[in-house]
Amino acid sequence: MNTFRVVLAQINTTVGDLRGNGDKVVEYIKKGERLSAGLILFPELAITGYPPEDLLLNKSFIKDNLTELKRVASFVKKTTAIVGFADKKGGDGFNAAAILHKGKIRGVYHKILLPNYGVFDEKRYFTPGDAPPIFLINGVKVAVNICEDIWHEAGPVTIQAADRGVRIMANLSSSPYHSGKFAQKKRMLAKRAKDNNLFLLYNNLVGGQDELVFDGGSMIFSPDGKVIDMGKRFEEDLIISDLPLNLLDKRRGRKSGSKAIAPITVKISDTPLPPPEQGIKKNTPQKIGREEEIYSALVLGLRDYIRKNGFSEAVLGLSGGIDSALTATLAVDAIGPENVIGVTMPSPISSKGSVTDSARLAKNLGMRIEEVDIGGMIESYHSSLSSLFEGREPDVAEENIQSRIRGTIIMALSNKFGWLPVATGNKSEFSTGYCTMYGDMAGGFAVLKDVPKIMVYQLAAYRNAKAGFDLIPQAIIEKEPSAELRPDQRDTDSLPPYDILDPIIGEYIENDGNISEKIKKGCNMETVSKIIGMLNSSEYKRRQSPPGVKITPKAFGKDRRLPITNKYIKKTF
Repeated sequence: MNTFRVVLAQINTTVGDLRGNGDKVVEYIKKGERLSAGLILFPELAITGYPPEDLLLNKSFIKDNLTELKRVASFVKKTTAIVGFADKKGGDGFNAAAILHKGKIRGVYHKILLPNYGVFDEKRYFTPGDAPPIFLINGVKVAVNICEDIWHEAGPVTIQAADRGVRIMANLSSSPYHSGKFAQKKRMLAKRAKDNNLFLLYNNLVGGQDELVFDGGSMIFSPDGKVIDMGKRFEEDLIISDLPLNLLDKRRGRKSGSKAIAPITVKISDTPLPPPEQGIKKNTPQKIGREEEIYSALVLGLRDYIRKNGFSEAVLGLSGGIDSALTATLAVDAIGPENVIGVTMPSPISSKGSVTDSARLAKNLGMRIEEVDIGGMIESYHSSLSSLFEGREPDVAEENIQSRIRGTIIMALSNKFGWLPVATGNKSEFSTGYCTMYGDMAGGFAVLKDVPKIMVYQLAAYRNAKAGFDLIPQAIIEKEPSAELRPDQRDTDSLPPYDILDPIIGEYIENDGNISEKIKKGCNMETVSKIIGMLNSSEYKRRQSPPGVKITPKAFGKDRRLPITNKYIKKTF
């Protein structure tokens, strides 16, 4: 056999939608059959969606996912499909891949290396597999493994590649996105292909699931570690490639692993397929820059959160500031201008630009805008609380009443019209507690929750450059940041400048409470201590905040789990 056609189905699944996921798998299996594919590969846990979390503790869920897998298998004819699902043997659960051929489940692989760090909790649900089998598919030996299995050089891939007859390694993955990870992953996979002297198929999930985004970018590598083909980023795709196995035959003299280990070979089919009759057109995905990558992740995460949770429209407060402006732009890009409603809620303290700049933004975006004046509501609160507050100077209590009134209005509109309320706060604010519980924190999703303030400006500049004009008005971008809860208020009244604040926050969070010598030498340590004190004391606020898209190596939530009640305070940094 000179060539072997493989198809990677880079699909967007929904956790718990077993029939919907199954239907999508069947749709792509039929495409693979029409393309005369020898093999079609799907992402990790394609039947259940990823991550299914505690659904895996429900016996009915496991049973129903197995029933759905059998239904999917009935649609497989000449091709062989490898599909991720949740398996059960005795009392043990497994993260598994099913090898489907001629209407039946012909073989199963159980994931061996279970990640249990960051956002992953797989040891809570799964038992590790043991000996990794090799599958003979149309006369070609294929090693199958799942996500984490391939990240470790001395892991299952080494055992599988020890069989010198293995020509293809197929990895089913659901690897969540964060900035910078794709390049790291590409380097690792190229090394696995080259070190083990085989074709490597890496199929990654795409789509948003709560705070996680899966960026696709599936890849096919040649035995010399070069990318043969690659899927699109942040959207579904079908990657088709004819692998020149004769090229591999010429390279078989290279050492591929330890001969002492002999994986079991499971025969699926030993009859080579005839050469495909129709040719294929290769994908030519464009390289994307850092800002475009992050922006795309935020759009996908917001779109899928809205749609997969049964909403069709979103509402947010427009303050005339950069955070709400970028949030509105992301929402319009995610679900269309006709489905996004912005609300200005001026008070006697609000600047003129809070309304006029918001109106200009809404016009540029083509979105609907409404105005609710909250001056009378503020006076009503003050009147009702006057006897209780008597003798005390106005302070943050009065300031936050404005924010909470705005939060109440947004939630009222959400209740009345079924709109998803989108909070507009950024990571710098959530980190330091510079936000109001039940006020600007109110919402169903906070798309900028993991986006530091400096990055907010960078993303706004990127989007304007893409538009070719000031889609987000320069008046908003150039405006000094302010919560506008008291006269002449500025963010710098309470916080250090963001170019000082953001690096310290990033360093402290991503290094688990440690500050490097570089930060120590470059910053006033009194400032560092103040920032860390604000960060540590705001855990109770963050625990009550909406979920948001993860774009950094360590986001608040599953990535970083600290106790709310916590007396450990590091005295020196």
